[in-house]
Amino acid sequence: MSGTDDSGDVVELRVHGVSGASAAQVLDLQQTAQVAGDRSGGFYRPRPRYSESTGEHGVTLEAYRWGDLPSGTVARTLAVVFLLPFMLVNVAIWMRPANPRSEAVVKSLCRVLALTLTVLYVLAIVGVALDLVGWKCLASPDCLAGRSWLSWLGGRPVGLRLAVLALVPAAAIGLIWRVSCRPGRTFEAFREPDQGTSAPRLGTVGQWDAEPLVGRLRAIHVTAAFATLDLALLLARAASDASATTIALTAMTGVILTGCVALLCTPPLMDRAPGDKRLDRVTRTLRTAAILLTVAVVAHVLTSPQPWPEERALPGYDPTLAGLFVSQTTLLVALGVVLLWHRRREHGATPLFGLGALVVAATGISMAVAYSAELVYRVADYLDRDVSTGEGIASGPPRAYTWAIFGFFRALLVTVIATGLVVLISRRGRRRAGAAIVARDFPDPPPEAGHRLRQVRDAIARARFTEKLVPLAVLYGCLAGLATATTTVGLLGQFPGDVIEQTLGLPADAVTFGIAVGSWTIAAIILGLIIGGIFAYRTEPYRRYIGVLWDLGTFWPRAAHPFSPPCYSERAVPELARRITYLVERGDAVLLTGHSHGSVLLAATVLQLPPQIGDRVALLTHGSPLRRLYARLFPAYVDDTALHEIGRRVDWRWVNLWRDTDPIGGWIFSPNTSPAPATTDDPATSVDRRQRDPVDVVAPPGDSVAPPIHGHWPGESDEPFIEAVQELVRRLGGRGDPPGTPG
Repeated sequence: MSGTDDSGDVVELRVHGVSGASAAQVLDLQQTAQVAGDRSGGFYRPRPRYSESTGEHGVTLEAYRWGDLPSGTVARTLAVVFLLPFMLVNVAIWMRPANPRSEAVVKSLCRVLALTLTVLYVLAIVGVALDLVGWKCLASPDCLAGRSWLSWLGGRPVGLRLAVLALVPAAAIGLIWRVSCRPGRTFEAFREPDQGTSAPRLGTVGQWDAEPLVGRLRAIHVTAAFATLDLALLLARAASDASATTIALTAMTGVILTGCVALLCTPPLMDRAPGDKRLDRVTRTLRTAAILLTVAVVAHVLTSPQPWPEERALPGYDPTLAGLFVSQTTLLVALGVVLLWHRRREHGATPLFGLGALVVAATGISMAVAYSAELVYRVADYLDRDVSTGEGIASGPPRAYTWAIFGFFRALLVTVIATGLVVLISRRGRRRAGAAIVARDFPDPPPEAGHRLRQVRDAIARARFTEKLVPLAVLYGCLAGLATATTTVGLLGQFPGDVIEQTLGLPADAVTFGIAVGSWTIAAIILGLIIGGIFAYRTEPYRRYIGVLWDLGTFWPRAAHPFSPPCYSERAVPELARRITYLVERGDAVLLTGHSHGSVLLAATVLQLPPQIGDRVALLTHGSPLRRLYARLFPAYVDDTALHEIGRRVDWRWVNLWRDTDPIGGWIFSPNTSPAPATTDDPATSVDRRQRDPVDVVAPPGDSVAPPIHGHWPGESDEPFIEAVQELVRRLGGRGDPPGTPG
């Protein structure tokens, strides 16, 4: 590796953002460099010759590539797409308020909400296997016609059909159990015990061993999953057989589910140190009991002599589904009340009105409900497709799912309309602000620069739309929660079209058409997520837009839902800390440069470095979302205290470069356009350095196009970046050219 032979120098360790750049791109070591033109047509020259290990700034270059940690094979990417609701609920638990008194309640509510997603996952498979296939299709000769792979079960006793098809949800539970067992860390050496440090919470990311907590959560969720399957079978059996055995098995199932909820509502127990194995034994025992109970329930269903009721749907399934939606709505309301009660009261202190966790949790619930409803509807459509006579089973899916699709489409449609209105209403103000910045940056432009000036103004206006997403996110979260609540109307036996026609006078057929459109919209969204998941980590431009959301979600450890994707920071942060410590201990000083999300990884890393290591470290961030996104979305982990502590750890050898055209990154301490005077008492005011973007609005001599607008793109070759590197190298005591000297 570069820099392993020469010691006593400055090593510039670069960490890329969500673009997933190659090592050559991060190190800026391509063989050619563009000297004029643009991406469509340009002029290139061979780069100046310099050592493969030494950059143009007189320091040893080194890159850390973490882009493949959150990605993987196509199969894993597809799995991750379908586990997206689990990831969103897991992120919500980290978005709790900074007030420590809210921590236990928010953790409990988020973990119980996460458990309802697992229950919904099982109920969706039960709806397909037991309700649509086992109860309806196998009882319909029209549905069985031409389906030899299914007709062998036709005409069999109901108990036998349900017992055999119960293997499908059991296998689905086993599959997700197996997928979730993939470790979040690759190397055991990176696991460290929780040291109970008083450092900012951001500095604890990746410092503890999260696997014991994930194991406890996994055991509880697997227990609840098997208990949900048991409950569906027992409620169907109890419709015509209220025997002592059925009642006893149902009571045992209820006790197990209650135990799962009770354990999740005790954060001090769940978050015990890794060395405390008492709760591990309890959760494993509960899981074993649930599996054995499932075997007993299936045997009871198979051997019970009582006749089964003649109903069109699986008995008890619709009320169970509606009851789950009622529980989710109640939990969301409770979470909203807690967040509002504990939010920070200062003006502008917390965005999303303190409801960040609620918005993300409601979005995850909404997506899970939409996934489940679409699965049931698509299978029902498939089973009905070849039916030529009879009624088929098209009316079979529970009404709650119909209301779910209607609610999802309604929330999406209203949010899209509101987004369009916000774009139109805010455009003038955003363009006015952009025009003011352009006028300040380019006070005397030539007449031919008018078109380019408008392009720069519009780029700044688009970048400022990020702040307008706050009320839109709250709107969608509230509508998604309302959509979950309205699914309970299905208990009254009403369809959305009938209710809307009776209350608003809108034709029922129009509402039915809207539900069909909503169903296909959900299918299109799922297909888009699959395509995006495949190409996001294989196509750089596509990943730049998709990856920021995905990497933000998988940055946080699994603390609410064990089936969410593994956390890459559990390896990346300790790995960075170990490498930096090694470089400093051998005599080098280290300049950390992080772009976009790489700056977040470096911030967490700096907080974990020992004081003697931090004395030989400097920090350069560019395109950093630390203040603009993380401080707003995760106030308990990224706040002024944490940011100032990062500065103190590196003795304020920190420069942050930001652009007005960047929709993701921004300033960290001060939005001032120039560094504070040297006489100021607060060193934080000298951290932020604004970059003018673009550098000019007219083509330079010898070129035919104006300099590009970089926005969120990294700029390791830009003059401000080079000057910042040279300044920090000097402050570290290394060699560096004076500012402004060509590299």
